[in-house]
Amino acid sequence: MGREDYSKAYKSGKKDYQARMLRGEKPTLTVLDDIMPPKGSYHEQPLGLVQIPVEQIVGTKTMGRSISFAGNFMPILRENSEFAAKWISLSTCHVEEGIRDPIKAYEYMNKFYVEEGNKRVSVMKFFDVVSIPGNVTRIVPRRTEEKENKIYYEFMDFYQSAPINYIWFSEEGSFQKLQKAVGKAPGEVWTDDDLLKFSALYTRFKAEFMQKGGGKLDITPGDAFLSFITLYGYDEVDEKTTNELKELMAKSWEEFAILQEEQEIDLKMKPSQEKKPLFNILHSLGTQRLKIAFIYEKTPGTSAWTYAHELGRIYLEATYKEELSTMVYENVTQENAGSMIEDAVASGANLIFTTTPAFVQASVKAAIANPEVRVMNCSLNTSHRYIRTYYSRMHEAKFLMGAIAGAMAENNKLIYVEAYPIYGSIANINAFALGAKMINPRAEVYLEWSSRKGLDIEERIRETGASCISGKDMTIPEEASRFFGIYHMDGGQPRNLAMPLYHWGQFYVQLLRTILDGTWKYDDDPSFTKAINYWWGISEGVIEVICSQYLPIGTKRLVDLLRATISSGEFNPFSGVLYSQNGIVQPDPEKSLQPEEIMTMDWLAENVIGSIPKKEELKEQAAPVVRQQGVREKEG
Repeated sequence: MGREDYSKAYKSGKKDYQARMLRGEKPTLTVLDDIMPPKGSYHEQPLGLVQIPVEQIVGTKTMGRSISFAGNFMPILRENSEFAAKWISLSTCHVEEGIRDPIKAYEYMNKFYVEEGNKRVSVMKFFDVVSIPGNVTRIVPRRTEEKENKIYYEFMDFYQSAPINYIWFSEEGSFQKLQKAVGKAPGEVWTDDDLLKFSALYTRFKAEFMQKGGGKLDITPGDAFLSFITLYGYDEVDEKTTNELKELMAKSWEEFAILQEEQEIDLKMKPSQEKKPLFNILHSLGTQRLKIAFIYEKTPGTSAWTYAHELGRIYLEATYKEELSTMVYENVTQENAGSMIEDAVASGANLIFTTTPAFVQASVKAAIANPEVRVMNCSLNTSHRYIRTYYSRMHEAKFLMGAIAGAMAENNKLIYVEAYPIYGSIANINAFALGAKMINPRAEVYLEWSSRKGLDIEERIRETGASCISGKDMTIPEEASRFFGIYHMDGGQPRNLAMPLYHWGQFYVQLLRTILDGTWKYDDDPSFTKAINYWWGISEGVIEVICSQYLPIGTKRLVDLLRATISSGEFNPFSGVLYSQNGIVQPDPEKSLQPEEIMTMDWLAENVIGSIPKKEELKEQAAPVVRQQGVREKEG
């Protein structure tokens, strides 16, 4: 058997050798000494006896025997050589007794290079052995700003908690996300049982992933695994049978495909221009009447955000009295969102709007389980293939609000109150600050977070002496307060100057026609893997600024002029030279930020006094939204 095995291995080696030659690649093993960092730019770290994943052994430490193997570690020396005789002997030993002696190897960037035991590794690879014991020395390079280097340092930090070397990621932050996804605190050490459980589940997942063609995707199995357990839950996935796991992976396959897309989101900046009657669209879908469910995190009486969406729902239902009906689920939590969406499906909902980023995961799971139901989530920069997301370009209105505030601030001091440090809100803050500075170059914007622990906004107003405040966007029925929009404090009472308006009714009417009139057709095209995000603004009539009677006529005219230029596309609030607190962001006076740059903004304008808070500084109720959509302030 040993000689026959060598003959097969030799043929495999020669085939690999020739294929690499034709591709212009080095046909033999990689030599670590040839790719090591310069002396003085690394250090060695003994790891002791380690179980080495055989597939991650890619070369030798020194030139030595590297030329005896093809790049796949199969032998290329003839069968009558002394080398072949030793290989055959090891092969026989492996079949009869098993090879137990550890090899000696170096690890560099999570790849392994053999110093002693090359033939043992070759035999093990031939027999598809999963791992081999080895005494390992790690080569630790100096820190750099390169992405691979950053990921490697994150891996080494993770390795201190969980000595796992068989999973890898292509994006920064993934090892920390994995630690969190399995229920561990940062730096918490894994037990032996934890390691065994993880190994068993990941092995099952990876086998199915590769069998279904995962190797053809430009992501690692680790990327797919992390996405999968983040969506469905680590313990929940672990409890699945092999058949259940296969079925769930098959349904979720396009979620893996979208991970490889660099431009993950197909941004729809305008509604569909086609104007087919809704009746015709319903007829084409095989239904006489649409049933639409709205999932609210709070109630219209306790939340301005929910109240705005509720007004939108009422407007939508009034516009299409004969064609659709709606139902509402209030006070939904992240924990029961899934069951509420399933209840809506069971009640006959054809279309479901989940109105907060906190419900993204529940929305995706429901969409995968119910492919005949359209699910929409109100969030920004969310990339999931099975749902659509929608949001308003509120930063356009905030720019106008800033211009009003800048014009009305007697002492150049403004306060801006924001709820959560999430995608979209940072652009709103900066647009407000830029609008204020355009009208008043000395305007300073004091940034406060209503979700920050211990905030007393009245005390902050007194401390800063701000003459103009930008509070929450609108009032709610159960709170007869005038502390909303932009207001002056006048004798201890607010005098409202203007307010931004989310016209969700217009949004839902246009969105309904758009998604039913062809945009959802991408579901039938497997080649289209991008997620779709509808992001509309003033020009689509879904955002507006309402001015009060207290606003001077000249300021109103200025707002009208700015609104018209933004609506026509002649002016972008984020155009020209832009400065952050840490320096220049955009140096070209002729350019404007791209939509993606606005959506993912993580810096604050130079005239903003304040910072983007860390999650531990925020109240507990902020956690679900920040976890899903939160941003971190960019370091200078």
